[in-house]
Amino acid sequence: MILDSILNAGLYLSIHPRLKKAFDFLISTDLLTLPLGKIELDGSNLIVNVVEIEGKTPEVARLETHKLYIDIQIPLTTTETMGWKAGNELKVITQPYNSEKDITFFADTATNFVKVQPDEFVIFFPEDGHQPGIFNGLHKKIIVKVLV
Repeated sequence: MILDSILNAGLYLSIHPRLKKAFDFLISTDLLTLPLGKIELDGSNLIVNVVEIEGKTPEVARLETHKLYIDIQIPLTTTETMGWKAGNELKVITQPYNSEKDITFFADTATNFVKVQPDEFVIFFPEDGHQPGIFNGLHKKIIVKVLV
């Protein structure tokens, strides 16, 4: 997991070849004005999802993992708390792997929580159990899916 300011995105470009295209888009675009929906930057290899979500309590938000995609998550309109736990420590599966949605859900408890501000991003790798969506109310966010 990586948490940083969008201004420091250039520090992470060498991690994966598709991150440059993803961050170029995120930095050069007025994200708040993007309509809700999916934008394919490189087919299914690099997808930007603009979503509006209802916040959850830590008790309701579920830990999840992905096998095929790295997530870059950016809250746009409010601070969002996200839980984290090492994927190899997740034991209690509540929804088995769904290959169509590339997701597994768990009932385990996060070991760490981070507050992600607008203009900050978090990168979750396939080995990162993550629990997004902890906040009150409704807010807009970006979730970039980067094919591993």
